[in-house]
Amino acid sequence: MVCAVCWGYRMRPSDTPCTSVTYVIEDEEERLYVTPRELDQLLRTEKIHPVGHTIDRGVLHRIEETVRRHPMVRTSECYATPRNEVRVRVTQRIPLLRVVKPGDAYLIDTDRKVMQARASVRDSVLIATGAVGVQIASTQLADFAEWLQDNSYWRSRVDHVTVQSPQMVYLYLRGGQPRIVMGALNGYPRKLAKLRTFFERGAEATQDKHYTELDVRFRGQVIGRK
Repeated sequence: MVCAVCWGYRMRPSDTPCTSVTYVIEDEEERLYVTPRELDQLLRTEKIHPVGHTIDRGVLHRIEETVRRHPMVRTSECYATPRNEVRVRVTQRIPLLRVVKPGDAYLIDTDRKVMQARASVRDSVLIATGAVGVQIASTQLADFAEWLQDNSYWRSRVDHVTVQSPQMVYLYLRGGQPRIVMGALNGYPRKLAKLRTFFERGAEATQDKHYTELDVRFRGQVIGRK
């Protein structure tokens, strides 16, 4: 959208051409998936780079919409200053889940939308493998990934999740065995709270018996299998 407050500096188009463009990318120190140079080249390719041209609401709107269509951009805001400078403010998409399949890989972002997997996207997020379609990835798995990010205990312990079917989901912990049989991906706060208690109270017994699998599907039970 065009920033009405900033546009209020100049209530009508000026005959003075645009002097410069500044790109402000929020959280660029934390992640930088799109660069000012890339956005500048995008405007030149689309032939809407404003420098040297007069500015009006239509121009600002077209710049805003073009930048928003960039695959790494979440939101964009474009406005003009009293000195005929154009500023483009951008927020980037934030990955939540990485889906890895034979010959294919993509991300689900915090808006539950598919996001390109780029080499520059290095956020540490939950990895999902197996029979993962976009539907389950953008709903149940994304919800679980978000919950996991907010859980200080499990965030550093869960490595990835494998989907055999919607009714049979496995978790894999960092360091390998044992794998965790979740069953359907529902009730995971209860299931993992039960598993945490099992680990904290029976860590020595778990190590001695060398379980390769722990099943948390059944209420009130953690079943170990060798």
